[in-house]
Amino acid sequence: MSQKLRIIIPLALLGAAGVAYAAHVSAGTLSAFGWESISLICPIGALGTMLASKMLVPRAVISIVLAVAAILLLGRAFCGWLCPVPVWSKLRGIFKKGDGEAAPPSGAEKRALKTSCTGGCSSCADRKPADSRHIILGGTLLSAAIFGFPVFCLVCPVGLSFAMVFLLIALFGGGDVTWSVLIIPALIAAEVIFFRKWCSHLCPLSSFMSLIGRANRTFQPAVDDAKCLETAHGATCGRCAEVCEVGINPRHPELGTTFNECTRCRACADVCPGHAISFPLIARKTAGAPALEPTPAGASGTPAIGSDLDLDEPSEALS
Repeated sequence: MSQKLRIIIPLALLGAAGVAYAAHVSAGTLSAFGWESISLICPIGALGTMLASKMLVPRAVISIVLAVAAILLLGRAFCGWLCPVPVWSKLRGIFKKGDGEAAPPSGAEKRALKTSCTGGCSSCADRKPADSRHIILGGTLLSAAIFGFPVFCLVCPVGLSFAMVFLLIALFGGGDVTWSVLIIPALIAAEVIFFRKWCSHLCPLSSFMSLIGRANRTFQPAVDDAKCLETAHGATCGRCAEVCEVGINPRHPELGTTFNECTRCRACADVCPGHAISFPLIARKTAGAPALEPTPAGASGTPAIGSDLDLDEPSEALS
């Protein structure tokens, strides 16, 4: 159910913004929204505006402070529940060949499988390249300071999504035809559909939330050892790690991405056969499962799950 809500909520926000626009009600969008004298803007737009104007803008500062507070409480929940970009990303499925078969593993994935290395070992951590999102974030802020306006706002897929809704209303409501009707959908397609790693490799807003989210300690995925198949039954499951879009391993955090990348999408909780994963306000510290030992090359490393355990009951994961 939560995965369906992740599609419904962003589309509902786009629809609400479209209705407000058609009714001539000034409400704004996720990028810049407000009501009468109250207004807020995207933290990246706020930082870019102040760097471009070379001055401190009170409303921009307030927007940044509120955004930081929300990230400290909820992490990257905006990415998982409000941002329309993941919805557009699903359109990539239209262009996939075949009948839904998984793509063959890359060379790096094959090497990782042979060594049972998931990137959590010290040698891999030492070779980990710089996060490209942070480079994009730096370039976004630098370009605003150089050119005198927030350049990234022109191509931000979140803002473009709302702009596309407004253009369609103007097109069908008043026959207002401009080149933007073609340009904006083309930009969204280029950024989201064809740049498959937009959220994880290119998005400066994702970078901003990831950096601030390092101080987040609330609503993180927590595993109940009494229900988890690994700790309660001695079996290896790994479904929570398989469905995570950002590469987090809730059962073995040391083997996956850090929790500051969690979008609170609940895919791991939905797919867990033991219903062992929850998102409490503050997770209780537990001993957890022992770290996985590397397996010899060629070994599967995944012991069979006992026949008395039913793994066909979890809720549907994000498709």
